[in-house]
Amino acid sequence: MEGHEVKDSGRESDHLMLITPERVFYAGLLGRPRKRTPGCCHVYVAVKGSLHLTLDDMHTSSELVVTLPNQRHTIAADYRTVISVTLEPESMPDGTLEALAERLTGPDKIFYARKILAAYAMLRERRYGNITNAEFDEMCFGEALPRRTLDPRVTRAVARIGRFSGEPVTADSCAAEAGLSASRFLHLFKEETGISFRSFRAWKRARHLLHFANQDLNLAHLAQDIGYPDSTHFSHSIRRFYGLKPRAIFVGSRDLAIYRSGETTVKELAKAS
Repeated sequence: MEGHEVKDSGRESDHLMLITPERVFYAGLLGRPRKRTPGCCHVYVAVKGSLHLTLDDMHTSSELVVTLPNQRHTIAADYRTVISVTLEPESMPDGTLEALAERLTGPDKIFYARKILAAYAMLRERRYGNITNAEFDEMCFGEALPRRTLDPRVTRAVARIGRFSGEPVTADSCAAEAGLSASRFLHLFKEETGISFRSFRAWKRARHLLHFANQDLNLAHLAQDIGYPDSTHFSHSIRRFYGLKPRAIFVGSRDLAIYRSGETTVKELAKAS
C-alpha cells in the first residue's frame, strides 16, 4: 500500500508473519517443538480442529489457548497451520496480560477466536500497513490494550537493545548513558519492565531471529550478527525460547511471507477492517 513502510521479504503464501516492535501476528507451521519458554504472551488460535496445550502438567484442548510470558509449555495442533499472536509484556502495565488471558479464554472464547481468524483473512488479502500497537490490538481483540509508560532511561536502554547494530549492549554501557551506577540501573530496569536486564536482552535477541526466518543464511554468521558469542549459545537459546533448533525454524519458514512494521501511525488498516 502506498506510503507504508512494511517490507515484504517472502513469497506468495498463506503462511505469513507481521512483526512490529511489540507485537507479532504469525500464521504458519508449528513444527514439533519440545517445551518452549518464550519471553512473550502467546495467543494461539486453531485454523482448523483444536490446539493441545500442556502447561504445568495440565492438558487443555481448545480452539484458542493463551500462555503468559516465561511460562514453559508445549503446544500441538490437529492442523498444520496455526495462528499465534504474541505480545511483549514490557509494552503494557502489570496485570494487563493476565486480564486479557482470562477474557480470551472465558465465555466469549469463540468470538475472540473468530476475530483473530478474521484478522488472518484480512492479512492474507494484503490489507495491512505500518501499524501501531493500538491498531494491531483492535484488529485482533477489538480494543487497544493499555500502554505502559517506561522511565526514559529504561526506554533508551530498550531502544539500544533493539538496534542489533553488532555492538554489544551491556548493563554497564546502559547505566553509563543513564547516569546511574550499574546496580541502580539494573534495579530500575527490572522495576520498570518486570524482567531482569539479562533475561530481557536474551529474549529480544532470540525474537530478532524472526526477521530472517525465511532467508537462506549462514546461521553461524547470523548468530554473530545478532549478538550471540558462538553457535552453541545461539542454538541453546533458540531451543529454550522456541522449542526448536534454529535450522528447523528456517526449514519450516521457507514459504513464510514476512512483513515488518514500525510504529508510525496510519489509519488505512483500521478503515480496511
